[in-house]
Amino acid sequence: MSDTVLVVKNLSKSYDNLEAVKGVSFSVKKGEVFGILGPNGAGKTTTLEMIETIRSIDGGSATINGIDVASNPYTIRRMIGVQPQFPGFQDRTRLIELLRMFASAYGERIDPLKLLEEVDLLDKANSYVEQLSGGQKQRFSIVTALVHNPKLFFLDEPTTGLDPQARRNLWDLIVQVKNKGIGVILTTHYMDEAEILCDRVAIMDGGKIIALDTPKNLIQALLKRGFSKKQVTEKANLEDVFIDLSGKNLRVEG
Repeated sequence: MSDTVLVVKNLSKSYDNLEAVKGVSFSVKKGEVFGILGPNGAGKTTTLEMIETIRSIDGGSATINGIDVASNPYTIRRMIGVQPQFPGFQDRTRLIELLRMFASAYGERIDPLKLLEEVDLLDKANSYVEQLSGGQKQRFSIVTALVHNPKLFFLDEPTTGLDPQARRNLWDLIVQVKNKGIGVILTTHYMDEAEILCDRVAIMDGGKIIALDTPKNLIQALLKRGFSKKQVTEKANLEDVFIDLSGKNLRVEG
């Protein structure tokens, strides 16, 4: 069986006279974190929304586990998990109940307490989403997107607005998802985050992929082109100080 979970070939999308995505091609393997980076308006969101079956595909193709996205949208939706940047949940519903609701939508039977324990939210099982902090909501959003054991998991700028502790703990959670053999597609504007988490990254601009490789190889290629900057080597930075003084472990929040 192939290790490749997603294959995208010459994907394109236009709106009136605007060509938002211009022949994008890439693949994602099982257990790989694949980053899609680029400035606002580069075509990242449109590309992902076509793969997620949110938008129609004008040209090219995308397949997940060999199944064509455009022809089988309902099958594809059962094979993917999506964690939006700003998740929304039903108010006045306990976390344990929400997890059961999400699982039942996929016909899955789960142990909600075990799932909550995996994301350090066991003590919040009977809390409402509106009582969670920003980092807790993001971790809960991730676990709801994984209740059906998807083949491919999409994360849209998951650490935006989080404090350093919550950010690093979310990184650990993403690595846990990867280690389960799930392919992960990550968008982020934090280049340090992409460099640490991503096995490969595609850099988009103007609707096209202008570079695709491992972070290390992309950096080496830049240096070979003669790039240089003033180097100041520090053994630690202010974020390291913050984490050291306040502790990396997540705080129990009200």
